[in-house]
Amino acid sequence: SMQALSPEMLRNLLVVCGLAAASAFSAPSVLPRANVRASVAKGPSMQAMSEAIPFLPKPKNIDDSMAGYSGFDPMGFSDYYDVKYLREAEIKHGRICM
Repeated sequence: SMQALSPEMLRNLLVVCGLAAASAFSAPSVLPRANVRASVAKGPSMQAMSEAIPFLPKPKNIDDSMAGYSGFDPMGFSDYYDVKYLREAEIKHGRICM
């Protein structure tokens, strides 16, 4: 048979759970060391990275001078479709949804 928790045990359990939850928001006590190989890894330079998604390369077919440019093209649609067509379709769909 199950026993009921005493008020003192319940209070202790809540304190422990609260401390465990609070520790999720604290900084780690030991920071990971950067690997030397990571600093010399091959890949796109920082100038060629997307502003919107920093770990993806900058889209080649999107012009920086376009209004609202942030380098957001994670699926690579600009490689297959004209960017002007995509912009017009986005405006059209946005107006229909309103």
